[in-house]
Amino acid sequence: MRIALATLLMLPTLASSAAEPFRQIITSATRGVRTEQWTLTHRDLGTPTPWSIRKLTLHGGRQEGVEVVVVDNGVLTFTVVPTRGMGILEATAGDVRLGWESPVREVVHPQYINLEQRGGLGWLEGFNEWMVRCGLEWAGHPGKDEFVNNVGAKSEMQLTLHGRIANIPASEVEVVVDAAPPHRLRIRGRVDERMFYGPKLELWTEVSTDPGSTVFRIEDSLTNHGAHEQEFQMIYHCNFGAPLLDAGSRVAGAFRRVTPFNAHAAKDVERFTEYGGPTTGFVEQVYCIEPAADSTGRSLVMIQNARADRGVAMTFSVEALPYFTLWKNLAATQEGYVTGLEPGTSYPYNRRVERLGGRVPRLAAGATRKLGIDVSVLLSREDLLRAANEIKRIQGGREVQIDKQPFKVE
Repeated sequence: MRIALATLLMLPTLASSAAEPFRQIITSATRGVRTEQWTLTHRDLGTPTPWSIRKLTLHGGRQEGVEVVVVDNGVLTFTVVPTRGMGILEATAGDVRLGWESPVREVVHPQYINLEQRGGLGWLEGFNEWMVRCGLEWAGHPGKDEFVNNVGAKSEMQLTLHGRIANIPASEVEVVVDAAPPHRLRIRGRVDERMFYGPKLELWTEVSTDPGSTVFRIEDSLTNHGAHEQEFQMIYHCNFGAPLLDAGSRVAGAFRRVTPFNAHAAKDVERFTEYGGPTTGFVEQVYCIEPAADSTGRSLVMIQNARADRGVAMTFSVEALPYFTLWKNLAATQEGYVTGLEPGTSYPYNRRVERLGGRVPRLAAGATRKLGIDVSVLLSREDLLRAANEIKRIQGGREVQIDKQPFKVE
C-alpha cells in the first residue's frame, strides 16, 4: 500500500518500451466490429502477476445490449461502460467499493434515456455510475442559454442536466497491455460529440492500472475538430456511498476557497467536510471549491470512512481542472445516499452562469486538451495518514476562505 500511494502522489511518467504492446479491438464503428464476449488473462501473454480483462454484453430490461469491460489487476477491479460514454460503473479493492446504491438498478442503455424529461432532468434515469462525465458542449444544471444557429444569428436553446457525453456510446474501444513490466493494463475508447452546425468534439479516454496495484488512472484527450473555437465543459462526477459514506465520514483536501452553491447549502457551510447518516427528506447541498496546488500544479482530495481506516484519494491538475464541486445527497438509502467528489473545468451552474463567471474554457480549432484524475484506494490507517500529510503539504499552512453566502447568480 505504501508503494501504491507513493505512486499516486509522485505521479511518475510511465516508461515507454520498444516492444509493441498487445492490442485487441473489441468495438469499432469504422471496422464494423462488435465483440459480444471476450476474455484475456496474464496466462495468455505469459506475464507473472495474475490479472484478467473481460468484455461482456448485458441483457434484459433497459440494459439490453450494454457493453461493459471488467478489469481485474489481481488487487483492484473496475468496470468500464463503453455504451455509456466510457464511464466507470464501480471499482473495488479489498473491502472498499467505489460506487453507491442508486435507485437506478440497471446499467441503462442510452436509447432509453430522454434527456428532456422532467424539465431537462432525464439524465438521472441512467445515473448510477461511480464516475460519470458531465459535458462536453455543456455541463451543469438545466436551463436556457444562447448559441449561434445555422444562419449565424444568436438563438436560445434549452440545456439539459450535465450534457450528453454520458449517453453517447463509444465508437472505438480497444484493450492494450504493455509488453514491458509492469505490463500496464489499458482500456481505451473514443466518444464523439458531433453535429452539423454544432460541436465537433472528440474524446479519447484511457483507464489504466498496473497489475497488483490499488491505483488507477483516468486520462482523457479532448480535441476540437471544428474550424472554429469551441466552448467546452467537463466535470468528473465521482460518487461514493457505503461503506465509505456513513455518519462520521469526512472529506479532506487542499482547498483555497469554499463557497456554498445556494442559500440552502450556506446553512451548513462551516461543516461542509462532515457527513451525517441517511436522512429522510434531506435536500442536496453543494459546495463550490477552489483547490490549492503544489509547485507541480497538482491537488489532492480524499474521502474517509467514520473509523478513519479506509478511504479513497484523488489527485488532479489544477491547471486542467481548476474547480472542485462537493455534492452531498444524504437522503434516505432508498432515495440514493451518496456524495460526489467532482473535479472539473467549471462548477455545476448552468453554462450561462458559468460563462458570466469566466469559468467556461474554449478550445481552439484543431487543439487538444488533456484532462484526467488519478485514484488510489486507501486500505489502512497508515495510507490515510500519508494522504492527510500530503494534503497538509500542499495546503502549506494557508487558511481556507469559507464564504457564508453563495455567488451572486444573474
